[in-house]
Amino acid sequence: MILFSVEATSPPVEEVPPPSPAENAGAPPQEKKAISSRVSREELYNDVAEGAELSVVNVVMVILSTVVCAVGLIRANVAVIVGAMVIAPLLGPIVALALGTTLGDFRLVTRSLKTSGIGISIAFLVSLFAGMILAVDPYNPEIFTRTHVGVSDVILALAAGSAGALAYTTGIPASLVGVMVAVALLPPLATAGLLAGSGYGKMAVGAAVLVITNVTCINLAGVLTFLLQRVRPRTWWEEKKAKKATQRAVFLLLIVLTVLLLAILRGWGIQSGAG
Repeated sequence: MILFSVEATSPPVEEVPPPSPAENAGAPPQEKKAISSRVSREELYNDVAEGAELSVVNVVMVILSTVVCAVGLIRANVAVIVGAMVIAPLLGPIVALALGTTLGDFRLVTRSLKTSGIGISIAFLVSLFAGMILAVDPYNPEIFTRTHVGVSDVILALAAGSAGALAYTTGIPASLVGVMVAVALLPPLATAGLLAGSGYGKMAVGAAVLVITNVTCINLAGVLTFLLQRVRPRTWWEEKKAKKATQRAVFLLLIVLTVLLLAILRGWGIQSGAG
């Protein structure tokens, strides 16, 4: 079955007003499910899987967004940094990883890990090279604030992961929500590369820890959001396999997040800062 979105109708279709809360409360379970604003599982999977594909265009966009972000960080220009986050194609593979974990789809998980890993590696190498050839001030406020991890960073990353999953399940333009994910990933990743390339190893490690924290929180929030949206496999035997895989993944992510939170709260070399 191939589904196409309807662009126009003739004659125009009259819009039916949505049911009131009172009408929805008295509706049978089947009708309540139909009233849900979540897109179909097939549409969701197709959109997310497409975003996890590795292409030349995505690689070029990662390189360009990293260059713009690195220049914005060095100049402490917030507008330039925001512009870099707008064009960064980081949302697709991150959401695909969360969806693949929720469905127990190991092929989608492998593909998204490959795309995410290549994208993150390219961004780090580009910023590393930029740090070697450009003068980097480690106490520049846009750089220094991204060398520490704080509770606010965890909250930001959790919100970004949940927003990314909701964007795909409810049909919200993903390009708008993708900026939130880029906020949590691209600037600290570029900061780590710039500092490492300039010889500030200890501060680069702090920025790298922030990246790991954000990736963990984004994936955890994405998986939990898909579960709350009742995103499940098609068959019961796939659902049983997916349930086990999801439980293990959530347990592992919670352990990593707990260790990071303990390090933040106890001040084990990780101080509070903005993400």
